[in-house]
Amino acid sequence: MAARAALRRVTAARNRLLAARARSDSRAWQVKRRERTRQLIELGGLVSKAGLIELTDDDRAVMFGLFVEAAAALRDERRDNALTLWRRRGKRAFQAEADGEAASIEPVPPSFA
Repeated sequence: MAARAALRRVTAARNRLLAARARSDSRAWQVKRRERTRQLIELGGLVSKAGLIELTDDDRAVMFGLFVEAAAALRDERRDNALTLWRRRGKRAFQAEADGEAASIEPVPPSFA
């Protein structure tokens, strides 16, 4: 019984040490990997925050289609107008969230769809 408890403690200490070592790994590829992982997590948070998961019933094809449409709009000659509109809406939504309000979702004008 005491040997098992000691083994558990040693194993937990070893795991903590390995986790700490992994967190402090500063090799360039490891740092880039962590940065990319963080970016992907943040972008997933924005998808969730926008309500796309619930609104699309977690349909990945629909969400990807939305992103493809947005990318097409950004390749269009009206890119600047779309960016301005989306930036304003995003800032208002962030502010509404900070104020504890629900962000209102207005339809996108057909010129950007």
